Amino acid sequence: MTSETLWYANRATGAVCLVLFTVVVLLGIAVRLRTRLPGLPRFGTMSLHRTLSLSATAFLALHVAVAVADGYVNITALDALVPFVSDYQPFWLGLGTVALDLMLAVLVTSLLRDRLGHRAWRTVHWLAYGAWPVALVHGIGIGTDAGTDWMTWLTVTCVATVLTAFALRAAQAVRAARQTPAALLHTEGAHR
Repeated sequence: MTSETLWYANRATGAVCLVLFTVVVLLGIAVRLRTRLPGLPRFGTMSLHRTLSLSATAFLALHVAVAVADGYVNITALDALVPFVSDYQPFWLGLGTVALDLMLAVLVTSLLRDRLGHRAWRTVHWLAYGAWPVALVHGIGIGTDAGTDWMTWLTVTCVATVLTAFALRAAQAVRAARQTPAALLHTEGAHR
C-alpha cells in the first residue's frame, strides 16, 4: 500500500470509529434505560450493543494498525499502547492511546464478565463513557479532517446525540431517585 492510501485509510477508519463508538454509547444507554428498539425484541438492543461494540473495536484495531503501518509519520506499536511517549504529536496521540487502553480494559473485562462478576464488570465498563470523549478530543486534535465541514457536522451530530442520550439517562436517574424514598415510605406505611 502506498503512504497516501494508508493516510486515507487512517482518516476513514477514524471517522468510522467515531460513528460506531457513538452508536455503541447510545445503545449502551438504551440498554441501561431498558429501551426496546423498533423491530427488535427487548434482548435485541443488548445483542446489537455487543455486536457493534466488537465491530467498533475491530475498526479501532484497524485504525491503530494503519497508523503504525503508515511510514509518513513515525508511530510505533509502543506509541499506540503507552500514552504520551510518541515523538509525533505526543499529547493528541496520547489521548488516543488513553482511549484505546480504556477500551481494551472494557473489552477484556467484557470477555471475562462471567468470571469477574457483575459488579466488577460494571465498574470497569464505566470506563467506556470516559473513553468516548477522550477519543473524540483525540480526533479533533490530531485529525487532518477536523476543520472540514463534513467532519465538523459529523462531530457535532455525534456529540449532540450522546449529550441528548446522557440527559435522558440523567433525567431517568433523577426520577428513580425521587421515587425511591416515596416508595420506601409507602412500603413502610403498609407494613405498620
